[in-house]
Amino acid sequence: MAQQLTNWNSGLYSCCDNMSSCCYGFWCCPCMACSVAGSFGENRCLPLCDIFSPAITASCGLPLCVPPAALALRVAVRHRYGIKGSLCKDICTSCFCEWCSYCQMHRELKYRKKHHNNVVNMQP
Repeated sequence: MAQQLTNWNSGLYSCCDNMSSCCYGFWCCPCMACSVAGSFGENRCLPLCDIFSPAITASCGLPLCVPPAALALRVAVRHRYGIKGSLCKDICTSCFCEWCSYCQMHRELKYRKKHHNNVVNMQP
């Protein structure tokens, strides 16, 4: 039996729902990103790839516009909790609204931890 997909607990631009997350993200974006990675069970330094990847790939002559850690974390959060969406939407969100995406993931992880929601662990 297929698991029913849900929506994100908050919208991408729902900063007023939880001002502490967005203030934290506004004042220290890398700290917020590392916190999200750690809360999700990944290495806290993973988002630093997004900071250094463009410089490294550009020095090799390869353009990179998709932040790999932000995209990977967003897709993983969606799949773990059975949240509606698509890879195309995740790419666009990670490219054009990276810090809003991290704030949304931070709110989602706090909500899931508080409400002890079951993990769905969907495979793509």
